[in-house]
Amino acid sequence: MMEDTPSKEENTRVLKVLEALKQASHDLQTHPSPNSAESNSPSIKALLELETESDTILSNDPLLSTLSEHLASLKSLFDTLQKSCGHGLGSFLARRVSTQSISRVAGSIELEIQAWIDRECIDSLMKGLKEPLQIEEDELVSLLSQFEDRVLQGFNRELQDLVLKSKIFRLLERISCDPSCSRKVREQCAFVVSALMRFNKDVFVGQVLMGRMIHGVVSMVSWKSMKVLCSLIKSIKSPLVDEIESNGEIPKIICFLDYKDLHLRVVTLDCVLEIGYFGRREAIEAMLKEGLIKKLVELQRSELGGDLIDIGVFGDEKDGGNGETRFLENHPFASCVARFAVQLEVGEGLRQREKRAFKQEILKTVRNACVSNAEAATIEAEVLWGSSP
Repeated sequence: MMEDTPSKEENTRVLKVLEALKQASHDLQTHPSPNSAESNSPSIKALLELETESDTILSNDPLLSTLSEHLASLKSLFDTLQKSCGHGLGSFLARRVSTQSISRVAGSIELEIQAWIDRECIDSLMKGLKEPLQIEEDELVSLLSQFEDRVLQGFNRELQDLVLKSKIFRLLERISCDPSCSRKVREQCAFVVSALMRFNKDVFVGQVLMGRMIHGVVSMVSWKSMKVLCSLIKSIKSPLVDEIESNGEIPKIICFLDYKDLHLRVVTLDCVLEIGYFGRREAIEAMLKEGLIKKLVELQRSELGGDLIDIGVFGDEKDGGNGETRFLENHPFASCVARFAVQLEVGEGLRQREKRAFKQEILKTVRNACVSNAEAATIEAEVLWGSSP
């Protein structure tokens, strides 16, 4: 195991106390009225009780010295508030000032505690990522999930500084690309990378484009990894699709449409549609070269396919697209040929003349791939109906 039991128990005890302090501080800010700072306020009671309990804990960690000072200030402010209990104007103003000061200090306490928790989280995660074989798989996945949840809470400059200083992105990328690590850990590392992209795309986009992350994600061959790829394409758009195409990953992605794993095929279709929207000519040509349209025709012909135009919901905006959404929940491959054609038509990666040329190529391939004239006519109608003239 990565840490001995006494050390883990001590960290758990510290974290429990700090989480309680953080919650009490948050509650005090949420209700900053003068009455909330009275002696019967649950938030004040909790903070004062925890201030006494946390003395020993805070004194053992130099990183918590500022938090200790804030708690001492809070106690002093509360004592001042208790003394200004008169009914005159001076007492009223003193209570207002003290209450605002208490709320401000409570905010500082919450920030300090969150910063400590973030440091501990990243430190523990770094140890696990550096020696993934020395820690239980479920424990490492749990640490990764906790970090992902924290990152998804939104941008925070202090957290970003911790992430950059720790260079954790390199470890996440390395493990995502390491076939000797378990798929479960690799997938969760990929989810964290996706979360970091949403956290601050400008900072992390270069590391995704210049590294081996895309190869690692595709090599996992799982619906979770393809979900990550979809998210990354939506965030980075055409530049990422360019990298996918230049690295030769498109043939591998198209092959996933033939796998027995239904969830993998469904998410792969979503990925193909995203590539169609953001992809430039080279990427679209690479997909068509791999027989994409024929595969889409076969998927549309399957039990989970169907034709939206036949049930009168393709392109129907009267119900806000709800009818189409409901049908696609149970028939994920319905009208997938036309949906791909529409992505090319409305997408950002192609010029107008390229869009027209690809539409004609799609229609030609559909005629050759269909098993009957009726099937061909239906799919052609959907392609022409769904795309602009």
